[in-house]
Amino acid sequence: MNLIEYGGNMRDLLKKIFKGYKPGINAGDGRRYYSVIIPIIEIGGEYNIVFEVRNDNLKDNPGEICFPGGSIEEGESPKEAAMRECYEEIGTKPSDIEIISELDLFVPNNNMVLYPFLGYIKDGTSFVINKDEVKELLIVPLNYLLTTEAKSVVNKIITIPSDDFPYEYIKGGKNYKFREGSYRVVFYKYNDYVIWGMTAKILENFLEIIKSSI
Repeated sequence: MNLIEYGGNMRDLLKKIFKGYKPGINAGDGRRYYSVIIPIIEIGGEYNIVFEVRNDNLKDNPGEICFPGGSIEEGESPKEAAMRECYEEIGTKPSDIEIISELDLFVPNNNMVLYPFLGYIKDGTSFVINKDEVKELLIVPLNYLLTTEAKSVVNKIITIPSDDFPYEYIKGGKNYKFREGSYRVVFYKYNDYVIWGMTAKILENFLEIIKSSI
């Protein structure tokens, strides 16, 4: 539509276009969408979080620790994707997990968007590990994580313009001062395992919600 040629009331048109519009995330940079589940399980009267140790042969993040989850497929809701991925990776059927709550959306600085969910694994559930993706499960007591101080470092984020960046379009040209940012990296150590990266940031957020409420 050429707005110059539009003969109606622009205000009414805009109201019609945006009626019921639900704000999301600006995906102009080709963001990818993922869902994960923080699975809680009771073992011997103690509550634990179930993590995955990724297969060493995987292309992305081999051998690292993560939550069950993966990419959201077309037509899926974030919750449906999280439940499907959990079943595909550790064999838990939707009937095995009670989703307690959706957690805070996590948008890291790598064009990803992660939808975390808190899930409770029901008594008697058995795991069937997909060995192509998961080397082993890591069961960590929730109380340990709540009482352990994470190590963190702050990295600097800078803009490195591409070779064909059109400096002539901006004031200051090649002398333009791009803003810098920072990104805090979190580490939790449990025995010989280290939980870090996006998983640790989601975990930290979850733990802080609990700490601030009890």
